[in-house]
Amino acid sequence: MIKSRHAAVALAALTLALTSCGSNSDTAAESPTCPGGQIRFGVEPFEDPAKLTPAFQVVGDALSEKLNCPVEVTVVDNYAAEVLAMRNGQLELGVFGPLGYVFASQEADARALASFGTAEGTLSSYTAGVWVPKDSDIESIEDLRGRTLALSEPGSTSGDALPRMALRDSNMQDSDVKITYAGGHPEALLALTNGKVDAAEINSQQVATSTGEGQFDQSQFRQVWTSNPIPNDPITVAGGTSEEFQKAVADALVNLSPEAVAEAGALLDVDPAGQLLPVDKSTYQPLFDLADTLGLTSKDAG
Repeated sequence: MIKSRHAAVALAALTLALTSCGSNSDTAAESPTCPGGQIRFGVEPFEDPAKLTPAFQVVGDALSEKLNCPVEVTVVDNYAAEVLAMRNGQLELGVFGPLGYVFASQEADARALASFGTAEGTLSSYTAGVWVPKDSDIESIEDLRGRTLALSEPGSTSGDALPRMALRDSNMQDSDVKITYAGGHPEALLALTNGKVDAAEINSQQVATSTGEGQFDQSQFRQVWTSNPIPNDPITVAGGTSEEFQKAVADALVNLSPEAVAEAGALLDVDPAGQLLPVDKSTYQPLFDLADTLGLTSKDAG
């Protein structure tokens, strides 16, 4: 659970970053599609910022050209900080994980506009999964009772909520399993490959990335549980912005070229990526239902 003091520190750091990177806005013409002379675009920290920043800057640059407005991209410290920043009027746009979007919708009036499409023109998705060493005697989620399980971080859709729901569906409480939060998806994978835990949640995106980088040998491990498909991360707009701005951004996003979103899409295991596709709250209704069932709020986010 995130402490309010930590959230405040993270928000202060994000505020400083957004303020310092906005110098170009001094010369930008303010208009209904360029509020304050710039658009501040936050990105959830689902991957190493060194990878996220350049990938989403390409998206930001393409969006800037469409809207004739500077777009400043900032990778936030954590899910809760991004929700707070949008709620406090410090972000016009934000990429959230599906569960992070639930919190942002409830607490910051974030509105889903677009998500990543495949080259075939369908909305992309991913799955959560629990993996064990290939010679483990763990065969199913029920066998995790009394064992150690590495999860990603609090508030993660695939790395926290869905595996915890799977435990609940198997008539287990969190306390029946020795859960540790590794600090992120790559860290959870490393906890398993380094023999620190009996099992780990590794989503399909992380499997693809780590396998491609030679950091995960799937032949040495087995997947004993997988979730239903999860719609990929939405790009959202703050509900406090004007209707004209929201419509302009929505139109611009779905008209970006596949090349503009390819690098960001690849980090979400959408490769080759197509154009962004329109989404709305109904797309993510199963995640709203999941949060209700588990009683989750942004205070549960890391």
